[in-house]
Amino acid sequence: AFAVSVVPEGAEDEIELPVLQKSEKSGTINKISRELKEIVFIIQSQSNSFHSKRAEDLKRDILKQAADLGKELPTVLLIHQMDRHEGAWTILPLMRDFSVTYGRNSSWIFFCEEDTRIQVVKLLETLGRFDGSKEWFLGKALYDEESTIIHHYAFAENPTVFKFPDFAAGWALSIPLVNKLAKKLKSEPLKSDFTIDLKHEIALYIWQKGEGLHLTPVPEFCTDDVNSYNVDRCATTFSNFLPLCGEPVKKEDVFVAVKTCQKFHGDRIPVVKQTWEREAALIEYYSDYADISIPTIDLGIPNTDRGHCGKTFAILERFLNHSSPRTPWLVIVDDDTLISIFRLRKLLSCYDPNEPVFLGERYGYGLGTGGYSYITGGGGMVFSRTAVQKLLASKCRCYSMDAPDDMVLGMCFSGLGIPITHSPLFHQARPMDYPKDYLSHQIPVSFHKHWNIDPVKVYFTWLASKTEESLNGKKVGYSREDL
Repeated sequence: AFAVSVVPEGAEDEIELPVLQKSEKSGTINKISRELKEIVFIIQSQSNSFHSKRAEDLKRDILKQAADLGKELPTVLLIHQMDRHEGAWTILPLMRDFSVTYGRNSSWIFFCEEDTRIQVVKLLETLGRFDGSKEWFLGKALYDEESTIIHHYAFAENPTVFKFPDFAAGWALSIPLVNKLAKKLKSEPLKSDFTIDLKHEIALYIWQKGEGLHLTPVPEFCTDDVNSYNVDRCATTFSNFLPLCGEPVKKEDVFVAVKTCQKFHGDRIPVVKQTWEREAALIEYYSDYADISIPTIDLGIPNTDRGHCGKTFAILERFLNHSSPRTPWLVIVDDDTLISIFRLRKLLSCYDPNEPVFLGERYGYGLGTGGYSYITGGGGMVFSRTAVQKLLASKCRCYSMDAPDDMVLGMCFSGLGIPITHSPLFHQARPMDYPKDYLSHQIPVSFHKHWNIDPVKVYFTWLASKTEESLNGKKVGYSREDL
């Protein structure tokens, strides 16, 4: 059904093997090797060169650990290489392939992110506690403390009752459950709708189509840092840091475009100026009205109540034709986006601006039926100049001025064969819309919306480059627990 990663004959010799004592260890190692063959590792990878390299490094590490235990190597697959599925990253469309290919000779499908670190022996011990002939959905449990828009206000009466997996810690499905889900998907194909928070939506699907099967929390699936004092108990850990690949990109290499309109000049723009504007060397505000006190630029595009496709494409044209051709990065944000340009510059050090990069928080539309992925606009959309050039050289444009700009961009890049690049550090919603335990292993780049919050407080709590910053001459410092 898709390419299976195998090590060629003799390749084991290229991996340094330890000298094993011919003692009682051999029986244990044979058992582990046999069990290891029965696990299919799926790395939730991406095709961008930075991400694919990290996924390949993790694959090599898993195979190295396996080789150290004997010569029976497990299957390790990278999701981005299963590219006959535009929506492979949403995992459910792959269930039938998993069932057909691995349904007879495997016991577990184990999923992890590119930054998940796995202790293979400990993972085998952990999975060994569960009867692989039964239906299991295992992971580190997250839950909502209050109902949230990103989960369509599910379980509004008591959202804490529904648990879903933290992908960073790894999660596992037993083959009997995979087979059941594959059978359901054959008889009831996935509907064409939105993918917003995959980990929650997969848990919801398993609960509904698995006929009430809930996530079983596994304490050995961890998001502790590898240097944590708790790490000895963990089968998995997570590299919880902001990626940095050399020096941060220069301030002058990031052009920031803020979308606004006259009715928000008085309340939203002052928040930007109080918080993150100072971090941007190149910033312009685009509105339907030229206000010299801000200042804003009128692009000649009337404001619309719904999508802002016309305005966004005008910004892209302006960036390409009026900014310095030496500026490699464009960031487009809403006027109620809170962002750390300081952290973004660190993150961008890991990406090649000569590649067509379109970066942010990934959503999907209709991916079970041949739809497309897109970067949701509120968390911020980051473009390399190369990506903007390729987009505008194409014929792809807004089908109406008030079309949803982020979705149109997703359609355009999909049609061009340019994959979007996901970072969980961008957020379409507010901090309280995410589980605390999920945010605890992040250094976030952005949040969005000013609903029922103090946005200045949110910025200085979650996004400011220091724990204390000066605001109007006063020191301010907040605890995340306050929010």
